[in-house]
Amino acid sequence: MKIGSIEIPPRPLFLAPMEDITDQSFRHVCKEYGSDVMISEFIASEGLIRDCDKSIKKMQIAEFERPFGVQLYGNRIEAMQEAAKLAESKRPDFIDLNYGCPAKKIATRGAGAGMLQDPDYMEQMTRAVVAATSLPVTAKTRLGWDEHSVHIIEIARRLQDAGIQAIAIHGRTRAQMYKGQADWEKIAEVKHDPEIEIPVIGNGDITSPQGAARAFDHYRVDGIMIGRATVGKPWLFRSIRQYLDYGRVVDEPDVREKVAVAKKHLEKSIEWKGMPRGIYEMRRHLSNYFKGLPHFKPLRTKLVTSLDPDELFDTLDYIGEHYADFDASQLKSNAFFHY
Repeated sequence: MKIGSIEIPPRPLFLAPMEDITDQSFRHVCKEYGSDVMISEFIASEGLIRDCDKSIKKMQIAEFERPFGVQLYGNRIEAMQEAAKLAESKRPDFIDLNYGCPAKKIATRGAGAGMLQDPDYMEQMTRAVVAATSLPVTAKTRLGWDEHSVHIIEIARRLQDAGIQAIAIHGRTRAQMYKGQADWEKIAEVKHDPEIEIPVIGNGDITSPQGAARAFDHYRVDGIMIGRATVGKPWLFRSIRQYLDYGRVVDEPDVREKVAVAKKHLEKSIEWKGMPRGIYEMRRHLSNYFKGLPHFKPLRTKLVTSLDPDELFDTLDYIGEHYADFDASQLKSNAFFHY
């Protein structure tokens, strides 16, 4: 698979961009477990062109993350063009356009999935961004605004004509948010459309190696993008890769391995964001790494309330020792994490 001239490994696994989740510290552990392609948290074009520190920091790239895309969103063409130029100066491998975020504060203002209500403007914006940068441009979108406006094949054709080099499709409408099941048949219709020549990346409800294999073998997508299922479970990438490449079913990591990953993630978060933010933004991850452990509530409380790094690392060490002999197969599934 290629994005423009960028060579991507066969049957690639993308980490889906998720705001306040897929920061560089989380991307680090996901990459170690086998994620092939990384994309930044979404970045507001208006914030970027106004030198917003948070937006600028999101564009920082480490070499280990490549191939890496910077994802932009906005509802004003001029701002998106300027933001694409600023993003290009940070040397990502590609620019990704967010046409799929369903959040009310974004979509109802005409950005993210709100673009699906005005395909003409979406196409116009895409052409403008493609013209503004020498980098490949990709797009992530949804099936439509609601069940009455599922025009994803038309959208994909128009975006391809506007110059994008790959399209990621979440198999739900904006109205569905994250409810119900993702419609992979609709994603497959885009992939099999004779006019579509760019890679099609499927997204939605990939929570297991078997589900990933079905996405490639049955729906024939070029890549898969995994989001919520990786929260508290970055080793899902390893499980999927082992199954795809060798047909192996990999056991759930034991608690000691999970502690090691959580500690590394916490170290990177503090290093990346400083104190106390590096701890605040780790809390959702720390509570999910150990989901399903019995009699865990007091320890979970420590993990999500303490602002003392030493106490957190000591707590993690205690978890590793106290649950060292716990059978990981007894853990409740944490495939879905709603936020």
